[in-house]
Amino acid sequence: MIPRKVRSFVRRDGRMTAAQEYAFTHHMTLYGLPKASFQFEEIFSRAAPTIVEIGFGNGVSLFEIAKMDPASNFIGIETHKPGVGQLLQHIARDELTNLRVYYGDAVEALQECVPNQSIDTFQIFFPDPWPKRRHHKRRLIQPEFVALLCSKLKPNGTLHLATDWQDYAEHMMKVLTAASGFSNEYGVGEYAARSTQRPILTKF
Repeated sequence: MIPRKVRSFVRRDGRMTAAQEYAFTHHMTLYGLPKASFQFEEIFSRAAPTIVEIGFGNGVSLFEIAKMDPASNFIGIETHKPGVGQLLQHIARDELTNLRVYYGDAVEALQECVPNQSIDTFQIFFPDPWPKRRHHKRRLIQPEFVALLCSKLKPNGTLHLATDWQDYAEHMMKVLTAASGFSNEYGVGEYAARSTQRPILTKF
C-alpha cells in the first residue's frame, strides 16, 4: 500500500477578480514557468544570482523585492491561484524582466524542475503555521524538506525563514539546528532581526 502524501498546504483557489483571471490566462505564458527543468540562463537571458521565494501569497512583497534588486533573478512558487494572478498582473504592468512564477507544489518543483546546487537564496516568509498539534506534521519546515532545499542551494547559499508564530519559530530552529549542511550566521540558537529584504509591511 502506497502511503498518502502529506501536503503542507490546502488547495484553496478561491474566487479570482477579473483582473487576476485575465493575468493568469494571458500572462502565464510569458512570465510563468512550465513543469520542466529550469534553465536559468535561458529563462532570464542572463546569468545572475537566483533567489526563490516559496509561498509568496499575493506576491506584493516579492514583487517589491524584485523591483529593488534588478541585478538578481527571482522565482516565486505558489499554489494559491488568485495570488499567482495578482503577481502576474503586477509583473506585466511594470514589464518586470527578473521575476518568474511557478504555479504548483514547491516540493514537486524542487524535485522535478530545480537543478542541484543552482540557487543562491531560498526565502520562505510566513508559511502556514498549522498551529494545532495534530496538524504539525503538515508544517512545511521538516527535516526532509530542509534536506531537499540544501541539495538545491549553491555552496554558501542562504535559507531565510520567517514566521510570526513563536511555536513555529522554535520548531524551525530545532529543525535547522539539527540539519546537516547549514550553519546559523547569527549564532547557534539565535534568531535574525526582521529582514531588510522585505521592503513593505504586509499583514504578517
